[in-house]
Amino acid sequence: MELRVEGLARRFDQVNAVAGIDLTVKGGEIVGLLGPNGAGKTTTLRMIAGILPPSAGRVFLGELDVWARPIEAKPRIGFLSGDTQLYQRLTPREVLFYFGRLYSMAEDRLTRRVALLIEQLEIGSFADRLCGALSSGQRQRTNIARAFLHEPDLLILDEPTSALDVVSGSFIVEAIRRERAAGRGILFSTHVMGEAEYLCDRICLLHEGRIVDAGRLEELLARSGCRNLTDAFLSRVGRSPGGTAS
Repeated sequence: MELRVEGLARRFDQVNAVAGIDLTVKGGEIVGLLGPNGAGKTTTLRMIAGILPPSAGRVFLGELDVWARPIEAKPRIGFLSGDTQLYQRLTPREVLFYFGRLYSMAEDRLTRRVALLIEQLEIGSFADRLCGALSSGQRQRTNIARAFLHEPDLLILDEPTSALDVVSGSFIVEAIRRERAAGRGILFSTHVMGEAEYLCDRICLLHEGRIVDAGRLEELLARSGCRNLTDAFLSRVGRSPGGTAS
């Protein structure tokens, strides 16, 4: 199922946080929304996920209008924000069963999915420990499992590896690649250039609420005349690699 975003915008008071974004994500594709803090990445993802109402624009999953038919749309989306919290008095296993039942998953399917995700993300050593006692990496692996649990058509991940160590980050990167192989569309935000280069089929460069360039890595580099994504991004926003205005 394809995600299609048309003219998406959000205004807060006198500030255009997002100023007319168009993008698509196909099944089996990873699209990265790349930009610095404050570029509008989180606002954009929350509007696409049906959490924050847009000031203008439309979001479609296939032919389904996310904002016109939110009850139908939301079960088809797995969303992870940068500040997603866990119930401190539940264990990761209990969290997964709780959310699976909220999605009305059949018990036998839910049991299989929980067991599979615990194995794939190597959650077993802390699956029955209270979430309040987990490290940041363990909490993030649990949150990733929660977002993947109901096998949604679209995954929306807001900086999923932010502040994680190399080991925890690698678990999450490999989990994302497995979901792509399973045919899911994945839209994720990051400000880590290397992560975008490694993971993404296409990259959208976001600056001040606008997409300033988009395409495959090699296309972005060719258009900018740069050898790496960092320099390509800087050139698109009018900055030289040395950090001065061009």
